[in-house]
Amino acid sequence: MKILSSLIIVFVLSMVSFAKSKNPIVLLKTTEGDIYIELFPDKASKTVENFLKYVKEGFYNGIIFHRVIDGFVIQAGGFDKNFRYKKPTHEPIKNEANNGLMNLRGTIAMARTSDPHSANAQFFINLKDNHFLNHKNKTPQGWGYTVFGRVIKGMEIVDKIAKTPTTIKATPYGYMRDVPVKPIIILEAKVIEGGK
Repeated sequence: MKILSSLIIVFVLSMVSFAKSKNPIVLLKTTEGDIYIELFPDKASKTVENFLKYVKEGFYNGIIFHRVIDGFVIQAGGFDKNFRYKKPTHEPIKNEANNGLMNLRGTIAMARTSDPHSANAQFFINLKDNHFLNHKNKTPQGWGYTVFGRVIKGMEIVDKIAKTPTTIKATPYGYMRDVPVKPIIILEAKVIEGGK
């Protein structure tokens, strides 16, 4: 009986340990359907921590995919459906693009300015293998864009978003290209597994 009890305890502890080691999964509920994203904290710890912070704070709820380029990327994280800029609430993060992960179809990466270490809240999902976005060296031109997860379910939704008609839109920030004619909204972003 003692041996059986010990085996059960060991089994339960190993299952708890396994559960804790699972990667976080984030659900993006959009007006086009659901997208499930697995994050890789072992490869991009600061980036994942930053993204989860924004998710848990509800920052992405109500924002749009404001840049959609079929055959390239869909991008979100900066504007609401009325094209009001949503100012990031945290400091920019250090670029982790030298983590060995590639900008392949279905991966999620951080958007940024020409400053390699300026990524904040905006992100994009790669629609194809965009090798030119990968890390090459630690120069402003070679840093690349940090991949920190991948779509594990709902890639057909990503592809559907990619096919939406786009236009050039006049905004308070100037003219913006590749804006969906009909707003594609992230209704809710939430952590459904891991990420404690």
